[in-house]
Amino acid sequence: MSREEVRARRADRRRVSIIRLTVVLAVIGASLAGTVWLARAAVETFETGEPVRFAPYVDVTLTPANHFEDPLENRAEEITLSFIVADLTDPCQPSWGTYYSLDAAGRALDLDRRIARYRERGADVTVSFGGQANDELAVACNDVGRLAEAYAAVIDRYGLDTIDLDIEGPALLDEAANQRRAEALAMVQESQDEALEVWLTLPVIPAGLTPEGLAATRSLLDGGVDLTGVNLMTMNFGGSRSSEDSMSDASIEALRSVQRQLHGMLQQRGELVELEELWPRLGATPMIGQNDVVEDFFSLDDAHRLADFAADVGLGRLSMWSVNRDGPCSAQLESGQVSNSCSGVDQEPQDFAAVFLERSREASSARAGTTRNAVTRDDPATSPYPIWRDTKVYEQGDKIVWRGGVYEAKWWAQADVPDAPVEQLWDTPWRYLGPVLESDTIVIEATRTQIRGLWPKWSADDVYQAGEEVVHGNMVFGALWWTQGEEPHDDPDRPFDHPWEYLGDLEPEDDTDDEEEATEGVGD
Repeated sequence: MSREEVRARRADRRRVSIIRLTVVLAVIGASLAGTVWLARAAVETFETGEPVRFAPYVDVTLTPANHFEDPLENRAEEITLSFIVADLTDPCQPSWGTYYSLDAAGRALDLDRRIARYRERGADVTVSFGGQANDELAVACNDVGRLAEAYAAVIDRYGLDTIDLDIEGPALLDEAANQRRAEALAMVQESQDEALEVWLTLPVIPAGLTPEGLAATRSLLDGGVDLTGVNLMTMNFGGSRSSEDSMSDASIEALRSVQRQLHGMLQQRGELVELEELWPRLGATPMIGQNDVVEDFFSLDDAHRLADFAADVGLGRLSMWSVNRDGPCSAQLESGQVSNSCSGVDQEPQDFAAVFLERSREASSARAGTTRNAVTRDDPATSPYPIWRDTKVYEQGDKIVWRGGVYEAKWWAQADVPDAPVEQLWDTPWRYLGPVLESDTIVIEATRTQIRGLWPKWSADDVYQAGEEVVHGNMVFGALWWTQGEEPHDDPDRPFDHPWEYLGDLEPEDDTDDEEEATEGVGD
């Protein structure tokens, strides 16, 4: 199908969307907060009681890292990776939390590889832009064209069909940013060959969205963005929540308030819709356990009640902040303190996820099993890490390549075959991160160019300990154990009984000038 045909089909879809997916611009006085209601409602008929789409957030740059690709650390079959924000030096460049560019995250965090591994499970990822701590791209980047390129770079890099916009804090007050965001995203959606789902995540109180949140929503809709739905941050209610209401009570009240207001506005516009037809355009994201507001505590009982409600009404999305926090805290953490790596609840790891998964689409659908690359001879010249050797000692965090896959040592290991069959994943010292990627060759070449000249040359007189690296000829070798006097070489027929491990070639030095000088000297 040509790009013109794709655009024509998309245009037809948008024309149908005007009839079937109504943009609701609603202005109502809310008794508690004086809020303005604005949302997009689906006119199609949706059945209630369907399993809910569960896509919890994962804080990508948090240490210690959550290995979302590992079923032992994340059972969900869809996740929302957070957060893409503006780079500190170039505000129109996307970065992960200002810490990593997209390329740097691929190298330092193995993010591309881990996403590929996650998808091998039949799972998928959404990426969230924004958050509380840093500048969302549209806030910092004033060039709409470059802004659209930044969004598209993330979408294309990770092969996304859904993105999330987490707009909160000062970003909600930036009207100019709201307009730029809408214009850029409309451009991006128009340029995509496949439909791109866009979710808008906003703070909420039991009475509904704030005026600023509604303005941000209105900007997207007015700007031509095909908005999939609005995800409510059902957390940190503070004084807006009655002391008699639980966190799940307040969350459900917020969802019902929005639903009722949207229904009323549709009726005023002459759109005959049923109340339940609005639920698929709404989502809920609680902060599990201890919230930032001391008196707000989202318990496992709250999770059960919210999950049941979401499934009963056919909510479009259910999430949580965050997978990183879905576990117990240490005894040193005082009551009421908030941690990025634990919930503050007396729980087992992934208890909250288990509750939500019971009523999610993932729990009721068949998932593809893990697939692997064909078993081939691993090539040190194109591998991002050294090839595994059974004689080498590996420490926690060491990464190796074996049979087309990349593995990371969870603890001290020697002679444990990385892909050996085990009854349980915790029986192996190796964590499979994902396949060797085509882009790894480029990374290796760039690294070699940068580090040329930093390795010492091998000497027959020197003593080398395990792990030390040297240059011999135009090749880099690593010592597997104590050695002296044994010349490094690459011998594929003796990979395990030689003290040196071949790590790769260096790019040849440029000797053109020397050759020219030598030629000139002979000619004279």
